[in-house]
Amino acid sequence: MFEGFAHADVDVGEATIHVRHGGKGPPLVLLHGHPRTGATWHRVAPVLAEQGFTVVVPDLRGYGRSSAPAPRSDHAQASKRAMAGDILELMRQLGHDRFDLVGHDRGSYVAFRLALDHPEAVRRVALLDCIPIVEHLDRMTPEFATAWFHWFFFAQPEVPERVIGADPDAWYHGDPDAMGAENFAERREAVHRPEVVRAMLEDYRAGLTVDRADEESDRAAGRRLSMPLLVLWSLHDDLEQLFGDPLEIWRDWAVDVRGHGIASGHHVAEEAPDALARDLTSFFSE
Repeated sequence: MFEGFAHADVDVGEATIHVRHGGKGPPLVLLHGHPRTGATWHRVAPVLAEQGFTVVVPDLRGYGRSSAPAPRSDHAQASKRAMAGDILELMRQLGHDRFDLVGHDRGSYVAFRLALDHPEAVRRVALLDCIPIVEHLDRMTPEFATAWFHWFFFAQPEVPERVIGADPDAWYHGDPDAMGAENFAERREAVHRPEVVRAMLEDYRAGLTVDRADEESDRAAGRRLSMPLLVLWSLHDDLEQLFGDPLEIWRDWAVDVRGHGIASGHHVAEEAPDALARDLTSFFSE
């Protein structure tokens, strides 16, 4: 995977972030979701590098080969603001004060927070398969709670660690042919480490506490993304079925919103890499 990309472990303060980076041109950061690592982008990142971008692919704090601080009672060490700070410092150390940004799934919340808190650093942002956390919670239905039960299960203390740790392969199943053998192996190795599982669960615990509170404060203050926003969602997943048109929701959070669905399941970077790479290339080339 990632032929021609450099690998590094960068100390950003509270965490050490494992990163792959390659290509030449405007900097573009790709942030993965749960329970993936940066390897989920292995079919997309090289294409973007060929299209003239410097592509930066980190593992989020606590995921994959990146470290994370010990859990705190308020889960702030796993907040999206803390994770966004990691990415900002990582990019500064790689020599980039301003960059384009993509986030998928949990990574989209990190990208959203980074773009909202540091608009001077983010030129354009693409968010995949997400709406803000508070918008999910405001639209709570039995269907959402059933389909997305893991949000609330992961938030419970200690029990999820024991359940997942008993058989990580059963919980985090996957198809190595569909994912790519190396991507699958990297993800599998990560979820067999208890400290990674704990950190990933803390991501969700922060989501329902400190991250939710941050978004509620943002909404009350009328804060919105000022840079162009591309919203993409997987047509074979359930985001649109549960919540309607994601663009309508995001228009309350950004001044310039465009986007559409992609014929894919949830892990779009693995399932529809060509379509995704085309959309990202077009948007970030403007």
